[in-house]
Amino acid sequence: MQLFRTKSIETISADAGDGDGDAGPDAGGGVGRLRKTLSARHLVGFGIGVVIGTGIFTLTGVQARDTAGPAVVLSFALAGVVALLAALCYSELASSVPTAGSAYTYAYATAGELLAWVIGWDLFLEFALGAAVVARGWSAYLGNLLDLPPSLFGEGAAVDVGALAVVLALTAVAVLGVQESARVTTVLVVVKVAVCVFVIVAGVWFVQGANLTPFVPAGRPSEGGQGLEQPLLQWLAGLEPATFGVGGVLTAAAVVFFAYTGFEAVANLSEETKKPSRDVPLGLLGTLGLATALYIGVAFVVVGMVTYTDIDAGAPIADAFDQVGLGWASALISIAAVAGLTSVILVDLITVSRIGFAMGRDGLLPPVVAKLSPRTGTPVRMTLLFAGLVLVMVLLFPLAELANLVSIGTLFAFVLVSAAVPVLRRTRPDLPRPFRVPFSPVLPVLSVLACLYLMANLSLETWLRFLAWLALGLVVYVAYGYRHSRLGLAERSGRPRG
Repeated sequence: MQLFRTKSIETISADAGDGDGDAGPDAGGGVGRLRKTLSARHLVGFGIGVVIGTGIFTLTGVQARDTAGPAVVLSFALAGVVALLAALCYSELASSVPTAGSAYTYAYATAGELLAWVIGWDLFLEFALGAAVVARGWSAYLGNLLDLPPSLFGEGAAVDVGALAVVLALTAVAVLGVQESARVTTVLVVVKVAVCVFVIVAGVWFVQGANLTPFVPAGRPSEGGQGLEQPLLQWLAGLEPATFGVGGVLTAAAVVFFAYTGFEAVANLSEETKKPSRDVPLGLLGTLGLATALYIGVAFVVVGMVTYTDIDAGAPIADAFDQVGLGWASALISIAAVAGLTSVILVDLITVSRIGFAMGRDGLLPPVVAKLSPRTGTPVRMTLLFAGLVLVMVLLFPLAELANLVSIGTLFAFVLVSAAVPVLRRTRPDLPRPFRVPFSPVLPVLSVLACLYLMANLSLETWLRFLAWLALGLVVYVAYGYRHSRLGLAERSGRPRG
């Protein structure tokens, strides 16, 4: 049962402290305390910075052409609803327990140490792999924009110099401090939101009803989707592979959910927020509301401007403007893509370092690596460690094939966070909740079911890779985390548990 020992809310709050930046030997479990410097405006900036990126600039074309047709608009809307349900659950927990680590810490308080480790390990995969995938995309967009040699920039490069350079540069920004990162992110967010609005306003004049008919193309058998490439649900139910129709819309929703991943970064920053009970829900819900509106608007314009069968899979938005004679807009859209992807990488690096910081504070990772810098107030060593991991992924792995791992990792985290809301309401009814999920436990249960359904629409190959990553995480936990856990050490010394 020691594997399921829980950390009390009081201990979590004591570790977070008052956010004075104290890096003394007893502060925050010996690693220091994060400084409270962020407002709701900063949180929305970080949220939009990490959410609006490669998903809208690439997934729209692929899923419209190959899976859902014009109804990819509905796919984005469905994925947005699932993300909104999870965001409501995050809002209640983050406003009640403002601490770094988000889903990891919530699991520690409700489900126990083992599951907390699993979700923390899962979040490493989500954000580190997400940063690596986006770094590759950033390099490709920059190469196309400036006509740089493909041997050095993009997926085909033996050593992707562009991806390496952007990760190194943004790592430097991340270690300087969260306020400095917020300023950079704000500039990038303004650029990409302005261009997304431009795409909608300019493109809507070229929308043709013929391109939107039929809105949901009739389902048809698919030539692919066999073996490990088929969705888990298809394999379990013994269904034949198919695309388009209602099934295609749902399958596309599982894939484009990647476009919404990362918004939980806002919850990870709650310990650094001045008024988390108010600002974190505003940051989470504001991020998703704006992102969903932009996604649906851009997707509608793209499938309305050109026939879905003629959409370019690599650069759907720029190609749509090319096809209607507005080629000059392509460069503007590419600039927005570069800005959008840059902010995603930066926020991913910041988020994953905070998760590692929280786990180091609990002793599940070496505290010396998680310790805060007295000068910058950031976990510099942890940031550098994960930046190194991202660089290894950039150099060694075929990231385009692993992108779905980001989606399954995010959905798994959402399942646990959604389940934690009714569990914590039952075990700690006295806990102050500045924000409450309406209609609980109905909405949290719906969130769990919706996330599980989207996970079931991902391929067997994705599931096997995900399970292999979790198995590796269990090995690390047994080898280090279990023996060095602060709760475990307290139990063995006879002190009161956390």
